[in-house]
Amino acid sequence: MPTLKREIMLGELAPGETLTELQLAARFGCSQGRVREALLGLQDEGLVRRLGYRGTQVSSCTAEEAVEMFRIRQQIECRGIRAVAGAPPARLIGDLRARVAGMFAAAEAGDELELAAIDRDFHERIFAEAGLAALEPILHRCLIHNHRFKISRGGARRDLARTAARHGPIVDLIEAGDAAGAERALFHHIATIVDFGPDVFEGAAP
Repeated sequence: MPTLKREIMLGELAPGETLTELQLAARFGCSQGRVREALLGLQDEGLVRRLGYRGTQVSSCTAEEAVEMFRIRQQIECRGIRAVAGAPPARLIGDLRARVAGMFAAAEAGDELELAAIDRDFHERIFAEAGLAALEPILHRCLIHNHRFKISRGGARRDLARTAARHGPIVDLIEAGDAAGAERALFHHIATIVDFGPDVFEGAAP
């Protein structure tokens, strides 16, 4: 049910708003079973909270939560890229460059949500090579929440091409086998996604 996820990511469905299976089934012209399955998927991503007989609510999207998820993401992603970048598999570089190209295409189309989806895939593709499978669902949830916070709090129109271009130097450093450089670049990349001020991420490098 991509429309529902889109509305949550854009902030069109406000945190705390109640979602009922019956109303959603009527709206989308599908069975309640299909709605239930979609809500369970959104729950796994942290976008809704299932409250038993009280129904389902859109989850919160606070700055405090966003800060903690950025911190968690930064810690586990930097650990992952350090394990990967020293000896990256050949197929990884091509996969990453294809994703960067996809981000530029989304930027050209003005589709920030599509760009964000490819962005998440870019970061998850790197992490998949780190051999830290138990942490992958945690990273996915952090990425979803980071993008939701950034997009739903957007003010002026962002330069989407610049967002896409920020990923190129990370690929270059991985391709060069520069693990320390790739880790520094990723640390800075995450720390500068949203300006929370100097106290959130200490220093400019890990």
